[in-house]
Amino acid sequence: MTDYTTFRNSIRDFLAEALTPDLQRAGALTTSVFSDFDAALRWQKKLHGKGWVAPDWPEEYGGPGWDIQQRYIFQEECKLANAPSLVMMGIQMLGPMLMHYGTEQQKKHYLPRMLSGEDIWCQGYSEPGAGSDLASLKTSAVQDGDDYVVTGTKIWTSMAHHANRIFCLVRTDKTVKPQAGISFLLVDLDTPGITISPIVSLDGQVEQCQVFFDEVRVPVVNLVGNENDGWSVAKFLLEYERGGHNFTIDVKKQLRKIYRQAELAPWGASCRSEDRVFQHRLAEAEIDAMALEQTELRIKGTAEAGGNPGALSSLVKVVGTELGQRLNELSMDLVGPAAGPMCLEALDPTYSGDTAVPEHALTTMAEYINNRAATIYGGTAEIQRSIIAKKVLGL
Repeated sequence: MTDYTTFRNSIRDFLAEALTPDLQRAGALTTSVFSDFDAALRWQKKLHGKGWVAPDWPEEYGGPGWDIQQRYIFQEECKLANAPSLVMMGIQMLGPMLMHYGTEQQKKHYLPRMLSGEDIWCQGYSEPGAGSDLASLKTSAVQDGDDYVVTGTKIWTSMAHHANRIFCLVRTDKTVKPQAGISFLLVDLDTPGITISPIVSLDGQVEQCQVFFDEVRVPVVNLVGNENDGWSVAKFLLEYERGGHNFTIDVKKQLRKIYRQAELAPWGASCRSEDRVFQHRLAEAEIDAMALEQTELRIKGTAEAGGNPGALSSLVKVVGTELGQRLNELSMDLVGPAAGPMCLEALDPTYSGDTAVPEHALTTMAEYINNRAATIYGGTAEIQRSIIAKKVLGL
């Protein structure tokens, strides 16, 4: 039987040694799902040396062979120790999908490169006219000999400016109903005809891009699954995007930050001790976090038994993102006027100058603004509620 206390202590010992001050600062200054890219890549290389990059992967594909509790402990300790977040589109989403749908050659080639950080993937799903209604996508792929010729554009493509590969949904048949004419392709972003245009977000950061494809030639061997069956592949992957993220661990980190702000903000202590409305909001959030944790553990248990997240992934996506936004609002209330200045330069882990706000308020506004998008990306909260109504409640 695994001694989980000993295991947790061993993870803490590793983090204490491996997390240098600059890496910890990058983790502490993370205001979205993405940390500073260079810091994230350096942290991935350290984890790769231990075989710990993909805790949820089966051992045969490079996972560490941990049980569900060990994986959760590891991810929780990393988050609470302010380890940088890895770029997870490959590891969390594409990797599990390739294990299920990919050819042996695709798995042999791509999975090790995801673990090492040699390949950084981004996701080519949304288009300017196809977001929540993803099946209306227009980017086309026409077979020409041993290649598909891809033309169109993808938008809100997270970290495309840092990635070297993109997995894409493309239309390969326009004569059938929308869902039936879509295929799933793996594309090298260095291929001629691809242009990447960064998008500056409301918080002043660049995380999203628009990617343009101008008659880009993609080998047919890069097709995942069968031609025109990409919708099934895409739905499988989305379950890991929505249900594979540990929202509870993010919430625990946010709660820890709120407790710290209550100690340091001029009126924070009185909010926690005297303001009954604030006390109720905080207690309600803590209770919801406990319930969310149990649901996420159920999903992980299902995956360990050989299943996939299913409609529960939509449930945790809705609850996790909306709970995160509620905690952002509590932080804003605690910090007050100090949250006003954005201080974008101070969010760079290498910055060493003065700041216009105290340290405990440095990330509050950027987190609040960035996280407004959490109930949109990965499928809007409205779409997730429709899936829950149909698949869980049978409505």
